Amino acid sequence: MADGTKSWMRRRVEGAIRTGLTRTYDTIRVDPERFLMQLRVAHRLPVATFQGVYTLPVERLDDVAESVIRGGMKMAAAEGAGFGLGGILTIVPDLGILSAITMRTIQKLSLIYGFELNTDDEIAELWIAAASAAGVDIGRELLEKEVVNKFVPRVIQRIAAKAGAEVVEKWAGRLIPIASSAIGCALNYYFVRAWGERARAHFRAKHLEARRRFITEQAKLSGAADTRML
Repeated sequence: MADGTKSWMRRRVEGAIRTGLTRTYDTIRVDPERFLMQLRVAHRLPVATFQGVYTLPVERLDDVAESVIRGGMKMAAAEGAGFGLGGILTIVPDLGILSAITMRTIQKLSLIYGFELNTDDEIAELWIAAASAAGVDIGRELLEKEVVNKFVPRVIQRIAAKAGAEVVEKWAGRLIPIASSAIGCALNYYFVRAWGERARAHFRAKHLEARRRFITEQAKLSGAADTRML
């Protein structure tokens, strides 16, 4: 592929990823209450609130997280196969949708491990996880300097730039019309798997930290109650 074509593709790809991530942030976020019901009904987790996940074995949460990632992978693969039929002509809408699928998967992983996205810190943590999944290092000092509504667009820009460079190299095969559908299917599948697994590792580590604090607080409350009874 010529350098000029690569440069053009990269700009288009970055724009598509940025648009997809921004739309997810603005309009198509996962509904926590509906997802909590899904966790109870579809995954049979005995939780009434997301705080309840801290009382469950971590391995059970891991199983649900893996299931959610697989679901995102299948959806992305089906979408990639369909758009892949158009080769390079459909790469932009494909990546916009792929970015939304990936970000919604990451949102669900956040909720599974007990982070509800109710506060600016939790929203920022979601995008730090997304950046980590994309291989972008976002320091906490950047967040400390900015409010979240300015922080998120900057993170999205960095993710789009990083992912855009990688995507252009991997998606180059879609220039071949006959193979583009199969290639689109496979690349989308592994794209969500890679990002999902890295995001899962991020939230799992944060969950273990929060779980230790939760257990400590519960022990203190229990000790205080015992003291009052004496």
